[in-house]
Amino acid sequence: MTFAGMWAELAAIGRAPSGGYRRFAWTRTDAVLREWFTASAQARGLDVVGDRAGNLWAWTADPDAHGPGLVLGSHLDSVPDGGAFDGPLGVVSAFAALDLLRASGRAPTRPLGIACFSDEEGARFGVACAGSKLLTGALDADRARALTDADGTWMAEAMRDSLDVAAVGRDEETLRRVGTFVELHVEQGRSLVDFDAAVGVASSIWPHGRWRLDLRGRADHAGTTRLADREDPMLALAAAVLAARSAAEQAGTVATIGKLAVAPNGVNAIPSSVTAWLDARGGREADVRAVVAAVGDAAGAEPVEESWTGPTVFDPALRDRLATALGTDGVPAPVLPTGAGHDAGVLAAAGVPTAMLFVRNPTGVSHSPAEHAEEADCLAGVAALARVVQELA
Repeated sequence: MTFAGMWAELAAIGRAPSGGYRRFAWTRTDAVLREWFTASAQARGLDVVGDRAGNLWAWTADPDAHGPGLVLGSHLDSVPDGGAFDGPLGVVSAFAALDLLRASGRAPTRPLGIACFSDEEGARFGVACAGSKLLTGALDADRARALTDADGTWMAEAMRDSLDVAAVGRDEETLRRVGTFVELHVEQGRSLVDFDAAVGVASSIWPHGRWRLDLRGRADHAGTTRLADREDPMLALAAAVLAARSAAEQAGTVATIGKLAVAPNGVNAIPSSVTAWLDARGGREADVRAVVAAVGDAAGAEPVEESWTGPTVFDPALRDRLATALGTDGVPAPVLPTGAGHDAGVLAAAGVPTAMLFVRNPTGVSHSPAEHAEEADCLAGVAALARVVQELA
């Protein structure tokens, strides 16, 4: 099946009224996506196996007997009302690259795997890259099982129909099979437009994390309570939002408060509590943590760290080799950092030789229904992945 055909098969799964997608981990929509991945792999004669973290791996040959292998892939889940490309582009492109190689008689000689990581976005349970972090042991299994979604459902409950929940955790057997991992992803930002290039290579991932702010007040009547008598946690929230922007500007980082839970959440009621989630990222860990501290000071609350990923530098030799292989007229492909976290970063931090490719995003918009990549650039990404396989497998 062509790239366009696979893209069309995915188009309706989890589509939201906004035009974006709601593909959350361990839901019925997620199960349909996993079924699509399995069927696509089996249609190509690949063996599909799951690991102890719920990630799926499709192999052209036995990596235990002939590996470790080269693995391509990404994820299929989304942020709330996210775009079509973030994640699925890497999975579809991996299948399409294998098709391209086979059609040209250049099938890989070492085992080639295509991975579909679970719960990369962390949209439901709050921890990004949960599947790859569980796989590598970066996320404690007991902590993962106890995570809850907005409805109070434990991750353990949500996983139960698909996994042996008691066995969830670091998977040494699976990790031994992965000799090299390369993830293709839509660009999140618009640097490649300036380079006039369809495909680039990642140099590193900024340190980044998520923190929770628990802001307490006292519920009261919005119309009868004097201003002087109010204990309104929304004021602390407002201070935190403004501090996130100003502190990030001063530190040269980025920071966003993008998720809230307000109780009792009535128009005519002063809130009793507000829970806010802060996302902060930057080129240096010290700068990011300074921003988080400033936000906590402004809100009068201690930020609770829910996830943290330190700076990740992709394998320099692999990065340079791929930049050279994907260049034109003797000029290497553009090499650029990213502020977005990825499963590739988790594997790199665990010691797996890892690289990332980016496909040009003409507007730079991501995590939005407006996220986009031109079909010609997507096909250039497929060709780049095929070239990577030729180079490495």
